[in-house]
Parts: sequence; C-alpha cells; structure tokens
Amino acid sequence: MKKKKKEIKYSEADLIRAFKLTRLKGNQGHPLMQEWTEVDLPALTVVEQANFDSIYEKAYHNIEGWNEAELKIKFIAHLTNLGHLEDNGQYLTYCEREIFAEVENKYLYLKADFMIAKGILDSPEAPYFYIQEYKKLKDPTGDPVPQLLEGFLIAMHENQNGKPMYGCTVTGAYWEFFVMEGRTYCISESFDCRNKEHLLKIIGILRKYKEILETRILD
Repeated sequence: MKKKKKEIKYSEADLIRAFKLTRLKGNQGHPLMQEWTEVDLPALTVVEQANFDSIYEKAYHNIEGWNEAELKIKFIAHLTNLGHLEDNGQYLTYCEREIFAEVENKYLYLKADFMIAKGILDSPEAPYFYIQEYKKLKDPTGDPVPQLLEGFLIAMHENQNGKPMYGCTVTGAYWEFFVMEGRTYCISESFDCRNKEHLLKIIGILRKYKEILETRILD
C-alpha cells in the first residue's frame, strides 16, 4: 500500500513551472475541447425535464447561499445523473476519494470531489474524469484548478496509457471544462448554471463525455 505524505499546496502557476505545462483557453483552444463542448442541447425525457426544471429553479434562487455540501447534494449530484454519468460494468463513480503519487519526484495529492474510475467496490484504480468544486470564487486555499491538474497528472502517471484526461471545476454557479493531452491543458469558456441554456449545455457536455469515455478512453 502506498504511504500518504504531507500534502503540498500548489498553485496553478507552480504546476505549470514544475511540469512544463502549456495552458490554452477557450472552447476552440484545443481540438479535443472543441469536439467535447460544441454539442447540441440535449433532449430530455418527461421525467428528466421535471428534474431539470426543479434544480434550475433551486440554483437560480439559492446557489449563492449554498455551502459546499449543499452544492453537491442539491445540485451537482442531480446534474451528473442528468448527464448519464452513472456506474456501469466498465467504470464506477466515486466521491470524496484521496489519490496521490510521486510524479517526477514531486508528491501530488487530490481529494476528488467526484471521480469516474475503473475500480473494484470501494477501491478506485484508473481515474478517467474529475469534478472539483469550490463554493467561493478563487480562494488561494481552495482553488479547484490546481487540484484538478494534480489529479490529471496523478492519473496520467498511474494509468500509463497516453490517453487524455477530462474534467471540470465548479466554482459557485460557474462550470469550466478541462482537457489535458500530454503536458498541454485547455480550459473552456465558463458556463453559468443560472442561465437555462448554459445549464442544458452542461448536461450535453457531460453526456458527450460518456460517449468519449466508452468509445475511446476505456481499454
């Protein structure tokens, strides 16, 4: 069993310097990002539409007052369900799981808020996708971006398959999607979940990831 060490707090700039990362921005900043985020608005069943309307109204009126636990339970959990990111025979979903590794002589650690991974029961093995969230806008002690990047670097080191990593951050009402291929990562434009069209787009992007995962990422 790997031994956990004391966590080191890295900023996004720290990780760019330490691992010689290239940062791109925008939905057309990288071919994989363009493919992932340029999707049509999804069709919802009657039941899904009712759930969508309910969580939209709750988020529109209340999201600024939710703490992290409330944001997860009242909103993010429903969105992952509408995005069809559920367990199946090939992968599982995990919440609040710790992963860590030595990558190029640097100790990296992530407590993953939400993770899709190959695994057995309560033991994740090969991570494929993360959602990292933080309630407040950009806080130096809770910025989800370097946390997500650490998760990407850990997964790429552990998986050893050369395949890209996908994920997103949720900062209050704002969702940003990330793709990392090699040492280049791209950040999408922000989607505001209080905008009904943006919220539908988020669901469409999550569903597109499921397609990408099952057709190209899984062995």
